[in-house]
Amino acid sequence: MKQSEIKELSVEDLKEKLADLQKKHADLKMAHAVTPLENPLQLRKVKRTVARLATELTKRENQ
Repeated sequence: MKQSEIKELSVEDLKEKLADLQKKHADLKMAHAVTPLENPLQLRKVKRTVARLATELTKRENQ
């Protein structure tokens, strides 16, 4: 998800996406621990997207 797409989302949408992606990241980590993922770079991609969403949410709450 690109930063421009994130800026267009409402605060409620940000919270929903953040929760979904955090769950996805946890599931991917668990799956990778059991058996290696075919594409382990998707872990990095999801983690960075979670960080982008959290940053945008924090920025909006502080305004």
